Amino acid sequence: EDFGQTLGVWGAEPGAYVVLPFFGPRNVRDSFGLIGDMFTDPVMYVEDDDARMAIIGTRVVDARANLLKAEKVLDEAATDEYSYIRDAYMQRRQHLVYDGNPPEDDFDVFAE
Repeated sequence: EDFGQTLGVWGAEPGAYVVLPFFGPRNVRDSFGLIGDMFTDPVMYVEDDDARMAIIGTRVVDARANLLKAEKVLDEAATDEYSYIRDAYMQRRQHLVYDGNPPEDDFDVFAE
């Protein structure tokens, strides 16, 4: 769980899709959630600068290693990489906010 998910459960709309340098794809709600995530991350309260940087560096390397597998799928499946990543990100975040049980879309155009 992260603060962006918490904001979503509280009713905040996801907003526009953005790509932040270094942080990657996000929506506006999750971008604001980054602030809460930073203040609640125990690693940020490690007093030894070298230890804190080592932990953060390990996280970055691990995240990049996990993305290498996804890059192969992206190369094979996507004709438009931007829209493919955007749609996948937005669907995954909706799934996470609703713990796998999102509300059904209302497609009845004749409803009153």
